[in-house]
Amino acid sequence: MTRIATVTAHPVSVPLQHVLWTAHEELKTSSMVVVEVVTDGGLTGYGEVKGSPLKVICDWVAKFGEIVRGMDALEHVAVWERLFSLTCPRPGGIAPTDGLPPPLARNERPQIMAAIGGIDIALWDIKGKHAGMPVWKLLGGTNRPLFTYATGGYYRPGAPDGVYGEELAGFVAAGFRAVKLKTGAGTPADEARRVRVVREAIGAGVSLMLDMNAPYDLDGCIEFARRVEPLDIFWLEEPLHWYLQPADFVRLAAATPIPLAHGEREWTRFTMRDFIASGAIRYAQFDGTRHAGFTEALRVAALAEQHGVMISPHTAPEIHGHLVAALPRCAFAVESHGDANRDPLSHHLFEGGPEVRGSHVHLGDRPGFGIELNREFAKKYRA
Repeated sequence: MTRIATVTAHPVSVPLQHVLWTAHEELKTSSMVVVEVVTDGGLTGYGEVKGSPLKVICDWVAKFGEIVRGMDALEHVAVWERLFSLTCPRPGGIAPTDGLPPPLARNERPQIMAAIGGIDIALWDIKGKHAGMPVWKLLGGTNRPLFTYATGGYYRPGAPDGVYGEELAGFVAAGFRAVKLKTGAGTPADEARRVRVVREAIGAGVSLMLDMNAPYDLDGCIEFARRVEPLDIFWLEEPLHWYLQPADFVRLAAATPIPLAHGEREWTRFTMRDFIASGAIRYAQFDGTRHAGFTEALRVAALAEQHGVMISPHTAPEIHGHLVAALPRCAFAVESHGDANRDPLSHHLFEGGPEVRGSHVHLGDRPGFGIELNREFAKKYRA
């Protein structure tokens, strides 16, 4: 009894204690859509969507729930392909004569791909629960400690550089051996000074990643990279403007020895294919909770392994950790938020889930993704 009976979206948004910034985005809340899929046999699976606007994503989840009702929840590829097919023209689609909606609006494709992803993740949770095993084991992996790093250093307007050094040094004191700093909001010279302050604060034995959120054109990024090269930088993440393509990343990779990481903003395996095949990036950061789900993340990971690219999925260790555990040949790490004030959802929205001890994530043996919705918390912060 594994037919999809209901699909429900739970929008959750928690106000942050302080307004924070990346290089281009103001953050006032920590938000997520939890997708709950229930089968006719009573199995419940949970998926996550990190995107916006929450209402638009929830509307698409509701529409898609009607379309996939009655399908076998274990046939995740069939569900994924049925929903994805709605993003393109098809014979008889404009009538429509096949009982499905006409081709979906192009202007809402990010939210559409996000909704597909949330449903897909929930189906994988159901698959693991139906089999009585965690997803990592379903994929043939082993329950090994997974390396993780803590992300911080979000901009606080007016704060001195020393504040960020103290914050990331606090992660190191808590046991993390790798930390990631938000960068890119200033000039290459100003940002290099800020990075130097953080490096001095955390010490020489800690890996330092830079999360740039697409701030520079090619020349500006080459200048920045050369300024920070002496500071032993582990990677430059999303270093170039959103509209620059794999060819531009190739030129950047040729200009600096610092490895490049990219992928969280890509919607499908098809655009990730071009970044991976170009040879420009060494770390693929596809995020199934933003777009397209766990099924697509698996496809991206398989391609990355074939090209000698490591996977380091963006956020959601409770989901992406299972992918990393199952692919030891090409998996580097999962991302954690060491500060519950910055990301309260990752610390409070789900019960169960992985434990972070030191610089490693421990997944556990609970079936599916091993998480259950904290319904009181979700109700309290329903958006």
